[in-house]
Amino acid sequence: MPSTSSVLAEPLTLPCGVTVKNRFFKAPMHEALATPELGPSQDIVDLYGRWAAGGAGILVTGNVVVDSRHLGEPGNIAIEDETHLEMLRRWAQAGTAHGTQLWMQINHPGRQSPRSVNRHPVAPSEIPNAGGYSQFFEPPRELSREEIGDIVRRFVTTARVAKKAGFTGVEIHAAHGYLISQFLSPANNRRTDEYGGSLEGRMRFLIEIYQGMRETLGPDFPIAVKLNSSDGDPGGMSQEESLRVAARLSELGVDVLEVSGGTYRKPVFEETDSSAEDRRRGVYFADYARRLKELVSMPVALTGGFRSAADMEEAVSEGLTDFVGIGRPLALIPDLPQRILDGAGRRRIELPRISTRVKALDEALGGVLVIGWYEMQMHRLALGGYASAQGNGLAALAFTVRRHGLGALMPRRVTRRG
Repeated sequence: MPSTSSVLAEPLTLPCGVTVKNRFFKAPMHEALATPELGPSQDIVDLYGRWAAGGAGILVTGNVVVDSRHLGEPGNIAIEDETHLEMLRRWAQAGTAHGTQLWMQINHPGRQSPRSVNRHPVAPSEIPNAGGYSQFFEPPRELSREEIGDIVRRFVTTARVAKKAGFTGVEIHAAHGYLISQFLSPANNRRTDEYGGSLEGRMRFLIEIYQGMRETLGPDFPIAVKLNSSDGDPGGMSQEESLRVAARLSELGVDVLEVSGGTYRKPVFEETDSSAEDRRRGVYFADYARRLKELVSMPVALTGGFRSAADMEEAVSEGLTDFVGIGRPLALIPDLPQRILDGAGRRRIELPRISTRVKALDEALGGVLVIGWYEMQMHRLALGGYASAQGNGLAALAFTVRRHGLGALMPRRVTRRG
């Protein structure tokens, strides 16, 4: 199949006026490739150079945090000022080759900052993490209004530095139980001031961040938001509330909404309200996306489980999504978009099962093994190699401990199925 016959090859112009060359959207994955000083390494430069050559229209980075005191996981990059500007420029130059869009995902973990990297987390309210994972997180302290204003300024500063370095867009991470998601959740936000209470109050933090970025970055610079379709937690943000937030973001001029779901404690992927057929073809938020499309004018990116070119094309053709979000397959096949566009990559992608072959270890470490294994594959790609075809959990375990110490074996975040 020639590349021009695929709907995935069609360009799309965003509300800000920027045109994306095709519909492939490399979803954020934590690369764990920061330097000891929390800056970008040469490895991350080389990794994104490889992905840029692979044919995707948009590459979204793993989350870059706005405060070095509040990391979401080992290996995070933190951008608070222009200290790392030269390496950021190298990263941007590599990631924007071949007409590719490179967008920095910007984040603050809030209370979802494991004790291995943060003994003093903060949150909208003093509500600790619940469930079996709570032992891995310190109880958070409630943010003051002044601190909220400081965090808004930090998001804007990080975005400004990203633009100055040559990144062509940014994404605000408002999903997966991180700080903005915590503000949106009525279960986690019990504030009685203007940042709590009604949905309008709970979304104020997100809106202030977006508006601050838009004022600083200008009307023609892409700003995306990653938003949960729902939190999946009792009392958390519901699908109805998420749709209202999305509609407001569309009114304000957000350029792309990336749809996801869940928190570190309650991943929402197969357990969505999508039909069995939608889940089979890798669309885990299909029902939400159909309702969303009736409410918003901004382009939508669905991430989670796309494994074949036919399913990707069908989702775009029927108007379910504008961009196809792909994560893990790109850690295995960095040029997958170009293969599909050239007609050579149409077979269904099967991801390896990650296992140590020790049942007790697999059960105890679960998602940590999976995260570590994919981080190991991205490191191999950065060094010019190729991903392993074997899901060797013991190798992933050794890699994680060697790079980040035993603390990295604590649960860190939602396990993505992109």
